[in-house]
Amino acid sequence: MLRRSTVPLDPALRHAAQRPPRTTLLPMLFAALAGASSVLAFAPVGWWPLQILALAFLFYQVGMDTSVRRSSLIGWAFGFGWSVAGMHWLYITMNRFGNIPGPMAVAAVCLLGAYMGLFGAFASGFSTWLRKRWSLPVASFLLLVLPVMWGLSDWMRGWILTGFPWVATGYAHNAGPLGGFAAIVGVYGIGAIAAVCASCIVMLTQRARWAGVGLLAGILAAGYGLSHVAWTEAQGKPISVRLLQGNVEQQKKFDPEHVMRALEMYRGMISAQPADLIALPETAVAALPQYLPPDYLPSLQKYAADSGSHVLFGIPMSDGPGSYANSVMGFGPSGQAYRYDKHHLVPFGEFVPAGFRWFVDMMRIPLGDMSRGAQVQPAFAVKDQLVLPNVCYEDVFGEEIAMQLRSMARPATMLLNVSNLAWFGESVAIPQHVQMSQMRSLETGRPMLRATNTGATVVIDGRGKIVNALPMYRHGALTAQVQGMGGMTPFIRMGNYLFLSLAALALGLAWFSGRKYADTLAKKQQT
Repeated sequence: MLRRSTVPLDPALRHAAQRPPRTTLLPMLFAALAGASSVLAFAPVGWWPLQILALAFLFYQVGMDTSVRRSSLIGWAFGFGWSVAGMHWLYITMNRFGNIPGPMAVAAVCLLGAYMGLFGAFASGFSTWLRKRWSLPVASFLLLVLPVMWGLSDWMRGWILTGFPWVATGYAHNAGPLGGFAAIVGVYGIGAIAAVCASCIVMLTQRARWAGVGLLAGILAAGYGLSHVAWTEAQGKPISVRLLQGNVEQQKKFDPEHVMRALEMYRGMISAQPADLIALPETAVAALPQYLPPDYLPSLQKYAADSGSHVLFGIPMSDGPGSYANSVMGFGPSGQAYRYDKHHLVPFGEFVPAGFRWFVDMMRIPLGDMSRGAQVQPAFAVKDQLVLPNVCYEDVFGEEIAMQLRSMARPATMLLNVSNLAWFGESVAIPQHVQMSQMRSLETGRPMLRATNTGATVVIDGRGKIVNALPMYRHGALTAQVQGMGGMTPFIRMGNYLFLSLAALALGLAWFSGRKYADTLAKKQQT
């Protein structure tokens, strides 16, 4: 009996195994460069086809021989280049604002890239292991196993160690044809579909090249068609919105003298013009309530009552000694008060991972260890609409927003992100963050409002399009009429469970195809 776990029956695998060992360093270098080039697929450049070509290069390299070790190293190099290029702006945060020396900040970015590269190593190495274990034909390996493992690696880095899914594959496609799949399978499902497109390109090197061309065309056409499906519908009447951008310099934001000037500036911006919803950035009020002038919060509450406005603003809150929350507070015209506490905290910025207190102390970032809010919190009622806040990079976790929406007795009709992105300087992190907010609109079919300190302050409609925006790094207010949306997209109802179920089905089909293929080859060998 042939042992499929150890003997490669596929002639292509046998031929690859018989070749002399090849060098790994040069392919790793090329893989790192290909991964780094993927940064151009994301905002602000947006060349999404480049990402598919880069993945095709990786998949071709992984499919060239049978070595799990070599595939893992090439996948790691690709993930390392992808992550360092996509998140190089962290250097600005650590060096300019965290007081980390330049060489140490560079080392920290590279260390993060090395960690993120492990997910690329998993996708490539485990795919190759399954290829040998299951004796997979080339088509099953390329079109089922590799894309599924790439999608799963994106999903895994979105939750392991609290998750850091920045520049996950699917985010490059919010404005492309694959964005039509967002309301069904979410950003990780789009990442797997993009990987299938890359495998279709690799199929051009195989005998079944026209099957690859046909599948690629079918995927792009299906995505384009789905982008015209209305999963949600208008609910209630539009509301008038004013999003305030104070443009407060990060170096001065927590300086006691400047905090008082910022408080008066924002109070003046709030009272300049009434609106159904007036939203301020994260920690726009940069002091705990007990340290504010006694009349400050009452004056905002009085303005809300007198003007008929609803006011939401970022503020740190304390519920006792050593307990701090990154919060959003709100006042309504009928005297109602509102509070939302950030749930998904930023490692090193808002909580200290075990064993890394020294690193946070060295950065000297204020409010470095905070309390978590509840996973599901109520929305803020603004006339006919229900506004659900999220703080800073909470909008990077689409599955959590979907879970909140489906858990509500009355689901929110619009989303509001309040952020302070001055930490990132004049870097690509800001347009990248907007792109992620657009993906949340595509997944949920709801508008996303963004009120930020230095930008990007924008209004995104329920189809992921930016309809109003303020220039970045300027003081100003963005005024718009925004229509809330009701209804449930498939992604809201199922979150990532549909993507994971389809991934399991694809792996099952790959296993079955491997058995059939091995049996066919065994019969040929016997004859």
